[in-house]
Amino acid sequence: MKKLNMNLGSITSNIIIEKGIIKNAGREIRKVYSSNKIAVVTDENVFGLYGEILEKSLAAENFTPTFIVIKPGEQSKTVDTLKHVYSNLVSMGITRGDLIVALGGGVVGDLAGFAASTYLRGIDFVQIPTSLLAQIDSSIGGKVAVNLDEGKNLIGSFYHPKLVLVDPEVLNSLPEKFVKDGLGEAIKYGCIRDKELFSMLLDIKSNFELLDNIEDIIFRCLSIKKETVEMDEKDKGIRMLLNFGHTIGHAIEKYFNYEKYSHGEAVSVGMYWITKKSEEMGITEKGTSDKIKGALENYGIEYTILHLDREEIIKNILVDKKNISGKLNLILLKDIGNAFIYTIPEQETSKFI
Repeated sequence: MKKLNMNLGSITSNIIIEKGIIKNAGREIRKVYSSNKIAVVTDENVFGLYGEILEKSLAAENFTPTFIVIKPGEQSKTVDTLKHVYSNLVSMGITRGDLIVALGGGVVGDLAGFAASTYLRGIDFVQIPTSLLAQIDSSIGGKVAVNLDEGKNLIGSFYHPKLVLVDPEVLNSLPEKFVKDGLGEAIKYGCIRDKELFSMLLDIKSNFELLDNIEDIIFRCLSIKKETVEMDEKDKGIRMLLNFGHTIGHAIEKYFNYEKYSHGEAVSVGMYWITKKSEEMGITEKGTSDKIKGALENYGIEYTILHLDREEIIKNILVDKKNISGKLNLILLKDIGNAFIYTIPEQETSKFI
């Protein structure tokens, strides 16, 4: 078992990383929640795999859970699905003294977290992330949101879970595509802050070796995010470093209507190409993009997408949240493990694409 504590003054989030903890989720939730009614938001795939396990664990602690099951995928991270969740919360009689549990990957966590932050002006929620991406990144930090047709995460808030329960064993049921999704973000953490983590990810040569090291990988990624968020909760300074690869990545996701490339895959493309360009401009140490390419190739993660409409990608970038008052904050590397914020006027965006 590994533990972290996110301390933001008046807000704290306990984070527990332990194999098999989903079977004991009720016990851990009882430590932070004294009432009985729980609304569990999950998707159809996760519900089929872990719904019964969680329900038994909660019932063992005399909780009365009701499941709100949505369709899987980024297409569910919408205002329409959010309204569906709200309606279920009302029909269940959920009050400000009750609890929401997010059981699923990043989409479920973002959607359930945003519902928790806005329903009755805010009720407590717990994250039980079931994807590698959610376990190493999106389950902590308080960013919760839904998408608009115009762009990703344009409606959102900062709202932290009361508790995060990370069970690495659930990763055994993930399709390979979703393991790659999370590994793209893990490589990101190595790129921006942890050269040793980057080397570890580069050296792993088998799925067995990956699973043998997965708790340490999750812990190191979450530790970086925890420390960064504690310094800059509202994403106005150093926390922006966590967006390495995301400027191009989000634009790619929107370009394909969130269907062809997952978040981690799109971010991986973004990391490689923004670094290749910053190398050419003399900003980044030569050879850095090749190191990123090597890490991505180690896990069979794509780093090139052919025949994109460049102008459409730039248009998508300029709608993104990182475009602030006509200036764009790019996250670049000096070298592996050393990221920084590079601010440009929006009219110079094309130089980096």
